[in-house]
Amino acid sequence: MKFAKRIGAVVLAVCMVLSCAGCGGSSNKGASEETTEVTTEGGNSKILVAAAASLQATFDNELIPLFEKENPEITVEGTYASSGDLQQQIESGLDADVFFSAATSNMDTLAEEKLIDEDTVVDLLKNNIVLITPKDSKLGIKSFKDITKADTIAIGDPESVPAGKYAKEILTNLGVYNEVEKKASLGASVTEVLSWVAEGSADAGIVYATDAQTENTNGDDKEVEVVATAEDSMMQTPVVYPVGVVSASTHKDEAKAFEDFLQTDEAKAILEKAGFTINK
Repeated sequence: MKFAKRIGAVVLAVCMVLSCAGCGGSSNKGASEETTEVTTEGGNSKILVAAAASLQATFDNELIPLFEKENPEITVEGTYASSGDLQQQIESGLDADVFFSAATSNMDTLAEEKLIDEDTVVDLLKNNIVLITPKDSKLGIKSFKDITKADTIAIGDPESVPAGKYAKEILTNLGVYNEVEKKASLGASVTEVLSWVAEGSADAGIVYATDAQTENTNGDDKEVEVVATAEDSMMQTPVVYPVGVVSASTHKDEAKAFEDFLQTDEAKAILEKAGFTINK
């Protein structure tokens, strides 16, 4: 009887040892799988680029895919809006790594607030401001002064949209802003202004030359006509696009790599094809 009890105790002990070993093996396997997963994710960095709405088509269709092809370890996501809105979002804690503005004023403000690494800021691009009408317009609008012939006018909100600020500056210098303001619909971005004119909701609008070019080459049947381009004498503020790295970025090396990529000959050629001018 005692012998049987000893045998039973030995068997029980062996089972416990085997059971613990099995648990230990399962635990180690789980830890190994978890480590592998973390390593895989850690091998691919993701950055967020906050860019002016006028850059969206060029970024999404050409520049970002090209950068990711050349840098497969970095994923780039773009978020687009008016530069004023993006400035406010960054001030409110937007987790962006790169800011590409359509106006130096927004970049300067963020730099003064220490929200942009000032030594990374590059005034990379220039753009033109143009007056557009629907393709089939019969109003005879041929110059910025002629804009008063329109019953409905679209411009960006001068409070937050750089293109709207430029439009107000031009029209004020020409002495027609007060008249235009009474007829104006204010867009939240230059893209919205462009859409209103292209679909015929507005008789005329003021946008960037690059946006008008994009609208006329996107393959749909909604086109606009550029009837005038603003001369330098009409404006005190040049249309310059600065780019810089956000101070709070946790991926500054990757952010700087993207900024450097934008300054390569290959990227500049794409931007020039889209209608931008490289700032010398």
